[in-house]
Amino acid sequence: MARSTFAQLLVAQLRDLGVERIYGVVGDSLNPVVDAVRTTEGIEWVHVRNEEAGAFAAGAEARLTGKLAVCAGSCGPGNTHMIQGLYDAHRDNAPVLAIASHIPSEKIGTGFFQETHPERLFQECSHFCEMVNSGPHGATMLHIAIQTAIAKSGVSVLVLPGDVADQEVDAPLTRDLATELGAVQPAAGPVGRLAELIDEADTVMLFAGAGVRGAREEVLALAERVKAPIGHAFGGKEWMQYDNPFDVGMSGLLGYGACYDAMHEADLVILLGTDFPYSEFLPRENGKGAPRIVQIDADASRLGRRVGLDLAVHGDVALTLQAVLPLLTSTKGHRYLHRQLKAHHKALSGVVAAYTKNVERMTPIHPEFVAATLDELADDDAVFTVDTGMCNVWGARYITPNGKRRVFGSWHHGTMANALPQAIGASKAFPGRQVISMSGDGGLGMLMGELLTVKLHELDTKILVFNNSSLGMVKLEMLVEGLPDHGTDHEAVDYAAIAEGVGIGAVRITDPKKLKKQLAAALATPGPVLIDVVTDPDALSMPPKITAQQIRGFATASTKIVLGGGVGRMVDMAASNLRNMPR
Repeated sequence: MARSTFAQLLVAQLRDLGVERIYGVVGDSLNPVVDAVRTTEGIEWVHVRNEEAGAFAAGAEARLTGKLAVCAGSCGPGNTHMIQGLYDAHRDNAPVLAIASHIPSEKIGTGFFQETHPERLFQECSHFCEMVNSGPHGATMLHIAIQTAIAKSGVSVLVLPGDVADQEVDAPLTRDLATELGAVQPAAGPVGRLAELIDEADTVMLFAGAGVRGAREEVLALAERVKAPIGHAFGGKEWMQYDNPFDVGMSGLLGYGACYDAMHEADLVILLGTDFPYSEFLPRENGKGAPRIVQIDADASRLGRRVGLDLAVHGDVALTLQAVLPLLTSTKGHRYLHRQLKAHHKALSGVVAAYTKNVERMTPIHPEFVAATLDELADDDAVFTVDTGMCNVWGARYITPNGKRRVFGSWHHGTMANALPQAIGASKAFPGRQVISMSGDGGLGMLMGELLTVKLHELDTKILVFNNSSLGMVKLEMLVEGLPDHGTDHEAVDYAAIAEGVGIGAVRITDPKKLKKQLAAALATPGPVLIDVVTDPDALSMPPKITAQQIRGFATASTKIVLGGGVGRMVDMAASNLRNMPR
């Protein structure tokens, strides 16, 4: 029987599964794995400057492709660097295998150089985390780790001592992996009760999360059937906002439009594939009694953990709606839907004026103007990775989905510095596709070394920096608490000069009149380009609903700030929906 090292077996099996690359930093206990990559055709080692970036890149690749992606870190600090990116991947349901190499097995527990206990450290950010004790044991652990990451759409961590990676093993019998997963069929009882609740309600509102992916047509069919406005969380935006005649915007800290009010004024709210964490934005008493709430999710553990439910339905969203639509018997009037669409249009029209008047003459450049121009110029199938903070706001309100574009960031972990390394993973996975990192200067500064990664691999990545010399979202958090902002503003940095110093093409944009021309030229330039746009640090944004306490906070801080936030081309769609609404 053929023999190989466990590292060679591991790499070959990953390659045979369709894994094309492993992100990481070479060295030390990881060397057997790196050498196995060197000698195995069809898989490459992608060198990054920080293992954290490697984990972010793997998570982005997994989210875009839906397939297993892999990152690795050497013993001790090498693999503990990965934890930030692994938390992000795990909380956003990205199937990622992390190889956490370890000190020599006979030294474990002795306080050896760089000793940690990875099998403990990574427990909270993984579905599976076990140490390989021998080569034969590793074959079993590898199978379980991969199958768990795929089955549960999250992270698996394989802890691998360097000496075990070098052990010779017999090639194991082939173990088939289930990589094409079935959808969860809802039980008949909850579906019947859902139909009853919908028939009993005079007004129904739908709120969509990332779980509506693949269920767009069913959601629109239900909205048409019961004349329901559709709102969404950020995770549902790219699947539900475009060409949606029932759209009333987004709720939450980045929200806009009539979504919040529509949700609170309905008799029945149906939460579709969303684990929306901000319970303060979910329905409460509305004067007619609290709305009834139904939640549909393929992951039963999410049901009811954000808000009390009148009905919990465990099932795939598309299959559940397919089952319930034929059972509905009541008809609904257009009045509630028309009122919400009208309110949505009014809300968007009102805030647009604040961000478009004379904007082409204002310096520093308004970030809303930058985002709107980017939306206009970017490819129809562009991938946008969005830094946490104010870039999230600009991404939510200005980047227009169309069914082909992808927009994502650190939706659930909310970490800084995610956009650039996620763009690296997207660029490696789709080398012919436009990838744009919407980076805040704070996020870019945190993992700026990854500019070297972009240059090393000559990635066709466009890095747009909203350079306001400020931590804008942190400033906003302080202001709403009534605290003067402190430690949020910093010395101006010329990021274009830094990029040029590492060999990356760059442009620095300071004149709003030249923005469109310079941005278009940068996006059209082959290879990596950093676009350093100097933006207004006072351009902050607020949620669609603010409390009296928040208002008092602003007054106490005596800040100069515009409340609301722009919405880009969404106002045009809102106007079209209102015009097409039957009277």
